[in-house]
This record gives sequence, structure tokens and C-alpha cells, in this order.
Amino acid sequence: MRLIDERSTAFRAAVASAPSLDVQVPTCPEWTLFDLVQHLGEGRRSWAATIAAGPAATAKSASEGAPAAPREREALLAWSAASTQELLDALREAGPDRGCWTWWGMSQSPQTCGAVARHQLHEVAVHTYDAQVTLGAPQPLPDEVALDGVDEFLSTCCATTSAWPHEPAAVDIHATEGRSWHLSLSVDGARIARLPTPGTMPATAAGEGPAAADAALRGTAGELVLAQYGRIPVDSLKLDGDRRLLDLLWAWNPDE
Repeated sequence: MRLIDERSTAFRAAVASAPSLDVQVPTCPEWTLFDLVQHLGEGRRSWAATIAAGPAATAKSASEGAPAAPREREALLAWSAASTQELLDALREAGPDRGCWTWWGMSQSPQTCGAVARHQLHEVAVHTYDAQVTLGAPQPLPDEVALDGVDEFLSTCCATTSAWPHEPAAVDIHATEGRSWHLSLSVDGARIARLPTPGTMPATAAGEGPAAADAALRGTAGELVLAQYGRIPVDSLKLDGDRRLLDLLWAWNPDE
């Protein structure tokens, strides 16, 4: 929650410094800066309503009667701040362990308010980068955010029980800060395991580690997060092994 507040403040600072709310966002080419603020604010209000509705509820839209995003900049920034506060208030009231509807039921992330808070942190972190890029002054993701961001993306957005439609394979992801992950792909889906150190396989109950990786990605945690979310090209990372596998992985949409 502390980091959500910090990144949200950085997001509003970037919006406040922009020459116009009508400028196009290079990393979200169909959106203007106003659209980006509106998207993030409405998302915060919708998640606040979903959390407040309780664990048995399904997804909720933004609270009925909630004010629309205003066009005037000062009012828009106040609206954005209020949206963040709604989310933080709902999270604080619910606590991290309470169940909550999420769209990632097939992943390795739990369906809890704590997991929602974690994902919301990384959404605002990436959109803060989008706003900063729009100004021509992108800032690196804070280390604390970036390292967790790699893990959260893999666990929430990548892990799935949907069958991998190609030959079984494995990919290792290495952050230069010293953390690594192993992604296994098979008919059972995509599963993530943390590696104790880069290139070291964790022991299983049978004393054997996961299969050796067919490909590997390496970069700073911030670079990995931005590549995962499509903000920078995968080619900007260090790639080892089967490049075709990485292309298949990036093109895979388990929901289709």
C-alpha cells in the first residue's frame, strides 16, 4: 500500500508536468495522456468496489454515481488521487487475507485482497513509466518494485493451467540483481518456480531439479518487467538458447 501511494504520486507528478493532456502516449499508442489517467482511475474505483463487495461477489464496475474523470487538469489530478484513496481504503478495510474475485483464478497467485494490492502496485508502476515516457523523461522502476514485479507478472499473468500448445519446454529468467525464475511449459500449463541463485535448480522432493532450460532471458529487474508488459522490445534483453521458443511464448494467449 505504501508503494501504491508512492507510485501514484509519481504518476500524478508526471501528468502535472505534461504540456497537454491530449498528447499521445507512445507506449499506449491508442491513448492520450487523459485516457491513461481515466483508465487508471476508473480501474482503481472498480477494484475498490469489487473488494468492498466481499469474497462471494464477482467483478464490480466503478461505484454507481461516481464522478466521471474531469477534463480540467487540476480537477483530473484530484479525481485521480481520490481514486487511489478509494482503493487504499477498501484494501485497508478488508485486510490482505480476505478472499476477493480476481481474473487470475488459473494462475499461481491467490485470489485475495493482498494479491489484488500487489497487482495494482505493478499496474500503476508500469503506467507511471508510460506517463514519464510521454514526457520524454522515463525513470527506472524502483528496485523494490521491479524485483517483485518480475515475480508477480510470472505468477499472475504467465502461470496458467491452460495447456501449452507446443512441445514441452522450459525458460529461465534471470534478473541481474541476483534473482532467477524457472518457467516450465507443458500440457499441464505454465508453472513458475523460484531459483535460489541464477542458474541453480531447486531440489524437488525426489532430489531432482526442473528440466534444463531451452532458453533464457537476462536483464535488470526493471528491464524484465518492461519487456514483460511490452514497453520495451524483448530484443533489448540478453537472449540465450532457442529464440523461436521465446517468440512462441510471447505470442501465446492461453485464453484463446
